[in-house]
Amino acid sequence: MPMMSRWCILVLLALSCPESSGTDAGVKVKITQKGLEYGRQIGIATLLDNLKTIKVPDISGKQDLSPIGDVSYSLTGIEIVDVGLPQSEVGLVPGTGVSLTISNAYINLRGNWRVKYLGFISDSGSFDLAVSGLTISVTISVQSDETGRPMVSSANCAASVGRTSITFHGGASWLYNLFSSFIDDALRGALQSQICPLVSDAINKMNPHLKTLNVLAKVDQYAEIEYSMVESPVISASSIDLGLKGEFYNIGAHQEPPFSPVPFSLPLEDTSMLYMGVSTFTANSAGFVYNTAGVLSITITDDMIPSSSPFRLDTKTFGNFIPQIAKQFPGLKMDLLVKTATAPTVMFAPNNMTLQASATITASAIQPNTTLTPLFILNVDASVSGQIYVTGVKVAGNLTLNTMNVTLGTSFVGPFEVKSIASIFQLVVKVAVIPKVNDLLKQGFPLPAIGDMNLVNTQLVIMKDYVLIGTDVQFTI
Repeated sequence: MPMMSRWCILVLLALSCPESSGTDAGVKVKITQKGLEYGRQIGIATLLDNLKTIKVPDISGKQDLSPIGDVSYSLTGIEIVDVGLPQSEVGLVPGTGVSLTISNAYINLRGNWRVKYLGFISDSGSFDLAVSGLTISVTISVQSDETGRPMVSSANCAASVGRTSITFHGGASWLYNLFSSFIDDALRGALQSQICPLVSDAINKMNPHLKTLNVLAKVDQYAEIEYSMVESPVISASSIDLGLKGEFYNIGAHQEPPFSPVPFSLPLEDTSMLYMGVSTFTANSAGFVYNTAGVLSITITDDMIPSSSPFRLDTKTFGNFIPQIAKQFPGLKMDLLVKTATAPTVMFAPNNMTLQASATITASAIQPNTTLTPLFILNVDASVSGQIYVTGVKVAGNLTLNTMNVTLGTSFVGPFEVKSIASIFQLVVKVAVIPKVNDLLKQGFPLPAIGDMNLVNTQLVIMKDYVLIGTDVQFTI
């Protein structure tokens, strides 16, 4: 039943989408401080792994130490034993991006030392170096890349090695105090020069994940949703705001609809990690796409009517209201072709979603050789209410018929009173169309998502002109 499924997906989109065709956003996303905190936890784990890869090269040199003169030294086999980032904070830098500050970090190393002095005396041993009070501060710039996806980079970075404590093992103990000052300086410099490049690398490692944003999310063989960013992210003191196109297109034929997104703003909420506003534009762009493709139609046959119903879709039943049908076409089954006359229109009001649709219903008698003989064409204006919910990383919905207004368009069997059969068509829609539509609406349509992102603790509220989704997120690793 492919035609019907197309119509169902359209209605589902009516249950949660926006209006777009220029640079205005059809879908808006707000990342709150709570969301940044979750990102900090993931980022710190990545940075910790990066810092564990610090490679300190062998260090050698010569120092003039009184009273023994020149002392040649070398530090070899230096390796990281442990790294800790116990304290970190994340914040927002308006107009730029995200600030990350790490304090009281520590790095523990071990290695071997060797010295030679007085031209022929040498000594050697091992050492442990504990670096504490390490601080790192970095600003992460958030921008849009050429594909309309978010992109991050290190805008600036500063690292400061705090206190160091060296424990020597082996060798002559009287050398330790002489030796500790220049081994401390050498290792401090080697560490400090590597920290910011490793921080920058950890930040860059986020970009492959950001590139998984579904900027073109396929819905079916006819349509896809574009979620590319229409402008660079807006960074305020409390959130990162993304404007996404949120527009449906025919696959392979991106034609703009004759309407544009209506500007809207997300409320100042911060109890969830992420807020998403999906405006009426997306739903209405879906209607335009599917109507243009000519697939918003459904054929209703008698086997779609519950067997318990006294009403049957045949010329006998309709003959009770239109006698000429029973006389001209006795004992035949009928079908009803429902097809939109114009693209449906979705409206969001507080706690209410309504879809207005204008359609035609062509009633035909099915001849013994399966050919169809048109009986009459009706014009229908219908109003449908919808309930919307989030399932997984999709939006799904459920429909209820509100009202139907039926008028006669064309009759091929002579004049008749449409009012007498209006209740029949309302019953057909309720028992045959709506249940099938709702089964398909359960499949949902994709929301913008990155990688293996899951939505948890999700709430959905219908606002004026858009649907507001508040949610926490989790990434499966």
